[in-house]
Amino acid sequence: MKKNSRLVFLKVPPSLGKKIKERRGNGFTVDPAVPLPVALAPGAAGLEGLSFEMIISGILYVLAETPDHKDAGYYRRFVQALKPDILGELSAAAILSARNGDYDAALEITGALGSLFPEDPRVLLNRARILEEKALSSGGGFAGGAEGGQAREAYQRLLALSPPFPEGVLNAGFFFMKDTNAQDFAAARACFTAYLAFDGTEAAKREAAQGALEEISRAGERLDDPSFQKARDCLRRADAKGGLAEIRAFLERCPLSWKGWFILGWSLRLLGRWEDGAAALGKAVELGGNTRDVRNERAICLMEAGDIKGARRELEACLRENPEDVKILSNLGALSLKKGDHTEAAGFFRAALDLDPTDPVAQEYFRR
Repeated sequence: MKKNSRLVFLKVPPSLGKKIKERRGNGFTVDPAVPLPVALAPGAAGLEGLSFEMIISGILYVLAETPDHKDAGYYRRFVQALKPDILGELSAAAILSARNGDYDAALEITGALGSLFPEDPRVLLNRARILEEKALSSGGGFAGGAEGGQAREAYQRLLALSPPFPEGVLNAGFFFMKDTNAQDFAAARACFTAYLAFDGTEAAKREAAQGALEEISRAGERLDDPSFQKARDCLRRADAKGGLAEIRAFLERCPLSWKGWFILGWSLRLLGRWEDGAAALGKAVELGGNTRDVRNERAICLMEAGDIKGARRELEACLRENPEDVKILSNLGALSLKKGDHTEAAGFFRAALDLDPTDPVAQEYFRR
């Protein structure tokens, strides 16, 4: 319902049923005893200027606010009779909004669809994808905001469906693999294995699932290894020593895993072992882990070890990949402070605050 609209409940004459049938709503009968919620424009009175859009808007508002409304089932059937293609139309609008970066509008649309089609897994999958994209667009990964947790919850709901929804299982697998801060390779393996057991799925998607399984399980990169998972859990609890012991056990079995070397470097960095951390993270890059997270961690180790040029080289490589990465801009500011260039530092911190006024590192600099 549009802002400033007024919600009223109006009894609609049976003649409206004929108009619904004209819109391919055959099989649905208007019940004149059930008042319809209508979103009236400010100043409008009664049925004057009543349109289908005003009724749909009012119904969507009521379903969103009170999904267990006593007439909810009737309202859903009413809208679906009025606009038989509404699922496809609104789904396409949500996807377009997400592609344009308007994630809030996309989530509002999927929320409306969820109130109309509470049992349709396609609606839940679209919402999960949009939440996932919004979380990743922030630069903080799935662990960086509420959307990541909401996306994980939506995927868990998809995995709990009975009968299972193959498309949701496949996408959940990729979700569990994507982010450095939230990877769960055991869960991803279970999803891909389950997807390959479904009949009638698309060949290209089966190939993608098989390729993901091979990535998880290939020699030197068993990312569902218990020690790898335990090491990650230790670091989430800030138990760097525990993480160090577990990841070393993992690397003894899987010495070619760049993700293992990344966890090792991360553990060493938390323990203040800067040179050892930089060496481990350099090994991660050498083995294929040329990501911003790895290079940023390595830059911090190099900076603390006194290698200012090396740290800047790593951070500038990250910035070329994404010039709007607030974390990298703030770290470049900290690096400039390390070498005593306050003018350059102020420039980096201002750029970071322009993108994220809440960035704590940049805020701290200007509070001094």
